[in-house]
Amino acid sequence: MLGWWQRFRNHTKIAVPAHLVKGERGEQAAARYLRQRDYKILTRRFHGKHGEIDLVARDGEVLAFVEVKTRGSDRYGAAADAVNREKQRHLASCAREYLRLLGNPRIPVRFDVVEVYMDEAGTAGEVRLIQGAFATRQPLSD
Repeated sequence: MLGWWQRFRNHTKIAVPAHLVKGERGEQAAARYLRQRDYKILTRRFHGKHGEIDLVARDGEVLAFVEVKTRGSDRYGAAADAVNREKQRHLASCAREYLRLLGNPRIPVRFDVVEVYMDEAGTAGEVRLIQGAFATRQPLSD
């Protein structure tokens, strides 16, 4: 016999907002694109005190912190334009937390942005990688 919670869950469908579905598909497409270019995906959606890093990956000897931006088109500007200074500060803060968890290794790091442009069917049409999209003013490790 099912409890009330299981019966409730089985009979209700929680609608996921379209932008979250698009974002998830974009992250999947970005991860696939990076793996095809010999990146090794280490972590997805690392949560820090000041936000989230979409993907953390190794590109050879470099640890890449990757922000994924998914759009329907670039009609109103490139998706990477959304990675403004404030977003860059949040990403750098999260990267510091990630590196602290690893014991502050002395390894080269880089911030990349992957732009994913979806077609109307929700399929990734074009994917663009911007390596070294921005740099931080302060060192990342202590």
